[in-house]
Amino acid sequence: MAKFKYRMQNILDIKKKLEEQEKINYGLANAKLEEEKSKLRKLMLQRAGYEKQLTEFMEGTMDLLEIKTARRSIDTMKTLIRTQMIQVHAAEKNLELARQRLKSVMIDRKTHEKLREHAFEEFKQEVAYEENKSVDELVSYTYHRTEE
Repeated sequence: MAKFKYRMQNILDIKKKLEEQEKINYGLANAKLEEEKSKLRKLMLQRAGYEKQLTEFMEGTMDLLEIKTARRSIDTMKTLIRTQMIQVHAAEKNLELARQRLKSVMIDRKTHEKLREHAFEEFKQEVAYEENKSVDELVSYTYHRTEE
């Protein structure tokens, strides 16, 4: 029996490897985004702590130096939070780009797999045709031999 050999198998293999690489890139971009979000959460918690500390300073005996220090700390945290938000936004953009590249590569791979499936179906039809032709020849040969 004939063996199926897809003539563009090497291209399909390359597409699969590219897809695996893009999946890795997507995973790394996703991990980076989560890391940046975690940093942002920590900064926000730290800011909330400074704000709580400021309210405590305002309620008790007022020490102007502690209040100024707390306010400077809060202002510094606001700046750090803005900077971190920019980092989170950049990581989100990178994740979206990685997702789009992954989607594109997956579409290419699926297209080549469909082409392979169509080629395999054609191969099966050709094999079936050849088998039917052989059976017809055999039947025809045995029929003519029995007549003689």
